[in-house]
Parts: sequence; C-alpha cells; structure tokens
Amino acid sequence: MMTNKKQSSSTLASLASSVLTDSGSSQIQKTLAGSVLSQTGSSHQIGAEMEGVASAVIQSDKYNDTTKSLLSQSNKKR
Repeated sequence: MMTNKKQSSSTLASLASSVLTDSGSSQIQKTLAGSVLSQTGSSHQIGAEMEGVASAVIQSDKYNDTTKSLLSQSNKKR
C-alpha cells in the first residue's frame, strides 16, 4: 500500500472547519468537510465510496462553489 502524500491545505481545512460550524451548511457540505479534515496533517486518503460522492458533486450543477471547493484529493490509481 502506497503512502498518500496528498494532504488538504490549511486554507481548505479552514473552509471545512467553517462549514462544519455553520448551521446553514448542507449535509453533503458537512460530509465533504469531514473528509477534508481527515486528510489534514495525516496520510489518510478518501475511500472509494467518498470518491463516488465527490464525482457526483463535481458533475452536478446543483452544488454551489463552496461545496465543490471541499472536494479533496482522490487516489488516481482507483
């Protein structure tokens, strides 16, 4: 198993933190924000299920820029 060298940036982590504390954030935003924070300062990478969620978000016009900004690094080998 290869080590994941991609980590969420501090700017993205800050956005994720704001989303999680904002009562107006959607469930999908909070899910993506949690994923971002799990990759901050660690070698964790998102699983295949979360990659599917991220793919659906990026391909849909119904999600706003904040939601799409929360999309984190994916494993290119999957």
